[in-house]
Amino acid sequence: MPPDPRLDPLLKLALPAHGALDWERLCARFQFLQTLVGVAQDPVHHAEGDVAVHTRMVCEALLALPAWQGLDPEGQSLTFAAALFHDIAKPATTRCEADGRITARGHSALGERLARVELWRAGLDFAHREQICAMVRYHQQPFFATSQPDSLRLVAKMSQSLRNDYVALLAEADMRGRVCEDQAAVLDAIAYFRLFAEDAGCLDGPLGFANPTSRYEYFQRPERDPGYAAFEGEQFEVVVMSGLPGAGKDHWVKTHGEGRPVVSLDALRLAMGVSADDDQGRVVQAAEALAREHLRARRPFVWNATNLTRQRRAPLVALMSRYGARVRIVHVEAPEATLRAVQRARSEATRVPERVLDAMISRWELPDPTEAPLVEYVVRSEE
Repeated sequence: MPPDPRLDPLLKLALPAHGALDWERLCARFQFLQTLVGVAQDPVHHAEGDVAVHTRMVCEALLALPAWQGLDPEGQSLTFAAALFHDIAKPATTRCEADGRITARGHSALGERLARVELWRAGLDFAHREQICAMVRYHQQPFFATSQPDSLRLVAKMSQSLRNDYVALLAEADMRGRVCEDQAAVLDAIAYFRLFAEDAGCLDGPLGFANPTSRYEYFQRPERDPGYAAFEGEQFEVVVMSGLPGAGKDHWVKTHGEGRPVVSLDALRLAMGVSADDDQGRVVQAAEALAREHLRARRPFVWNATNLTRQRRAPLVALMSRYGARVRIVHVEAPEATLRAVQRARSEATRVPERVLDAMISRWELPDPTEAPLVEYVVRSEE
């Protein structure tokens, strides 16, 4: 398989003709790597030094693994990029606790968001970017996933967004790129993770389900078996839009909404005289009241809002599902230059202030395939 021209430059930057990792060139290209210098780590788990030292060691360990060397160019590029970005959030999350231990709780979740913004701004294509971000989000899970109360559900959930064999490879490099006493035990756990995922049928692809509703209900209902075929019947569809301001959600609704009623938070804000940086409580309450009217009537409609986080989308999808709706999340995105140009062209009453847009970008989480029966991605190019 020939190298993907959008991914291969990273490996060329990292591995020039002599074949050794060129860390200095990487640090010059990716400014975030320089912020890792001096960020302390708990010596129990990271006796090798700071986060920059660890990240470099992880990249070197990955490149030395025979399994990585046996991947096709796409797999090599994706896993190397994930290794480079896996601890991007440690500068923001590292704390010294009262007992003197150093922690970086939440660095995987925040790292997913930071990596997304970095790669989005760099222009990496959507599919590859999201696989890298998913590996950053889940990079520690192979350490202990199979010891969790519901291991299959976690491993299956991961498989919907990434390849479990890729994240296992990243986890192995993460362990080999450090100095710690439990290295051998954790490497054994990662090896078992691979076997577990292979036995479950989701090592190099997503776990399959009978239909989209079966997949959604399995990840929402603890009692569900993955082999259960959920009855779909004659459901009415509700579309939940997701995306940053200016990405093109309104255009999608006009073009593909099929004339359905639209519950638009932007329209309600304008009608109620609420600006984008005011408290949105009244707007959300009004929108939910309108949505319930449509749901009680089993009327297909579109919920048009940014819905940038899983925390915001989950109760919406759950509410609509309780009324028997089949929910389709449509995520729309565009390059940053497009978003900012759209805001500059808007009237003062409808414009999202720069500081608000910046805050939205910082908490941007894409919907993954487990969040609704149907999840669709619409990616606009530079215009």
